[in-house]
Amino acid sequence: MALQEKLDRFKQQQEKCQSMLSNIAAKSASSRSTPKPAPAAASPFPSARPSAPVKFSNDTERLQHINSIRKAPVGAQMKRVIDILFQTRQAFTPEQINEACYVDVNGNKDVFEGLRKNPKVNYDGKRFSYKAKHDVKNKNELLVLIRKYIEGIAVIDLRDAYPNVMEDLQLVHLGGKALLTPKANCFPLLLRLKSAFGTPNAMENGGL
Repeated sequence: MALQEKLDRFKQQQEKCQSMLSNIAAKSASSRSTPKPAPAAASPFPSARPSAPVKFSNDTERLQHINSIRKAPVGAQMKRVIDILFQTRQAFTPEQINEACYVDVNGNKDVFEGLRKNPKVNYDGKRFSYKAKHDVKNKNELLVLIRKYIEGIAVIDLRDAYPNVMEDLQLVHLGGKALLTPKANCFPLLLRLKSAFGTPNAMENGGL
């Protein structure tokens, strides 16, 4: 009986010791894990590691995109540049073109010469810009230009003058300041100032 009591007490001691060890282990694990988040939050290096694969993937995709543009035919690269010049109506250096649409103008002689000689592009020795057939930038300048063409000016030659030129042409026409008339083959339309027609009857007979 005494032996059994000793065994029971031994088991209790073992259980107590095991419990204490478990608590100590838990506290140790907690103390080790607690400081880990702090350096991660304080230092930029740990936080940058998870994003590295994503950044690498994005850079790879971007480089592939740039490479595909620069391997495209010369005409396609020129169109890409001219589209940027047309849309922005700003003057770009070759470096700025590279940043805007990834076409390396300085690195491709054919593209450079093609742009320099293109009738839709103006090059001043440093910058490229879009060159419309008629240099007008707003409705007032548009009216001045139309006034110079007594026989009428082709609408198709005005459509790239500035971004909202077609809206202004509609306003000029609908506002009664100018009339649209067809050429002999009905295309393209000519725009003339009403004053160029003289009398109201002549305007009605000659205009649309």
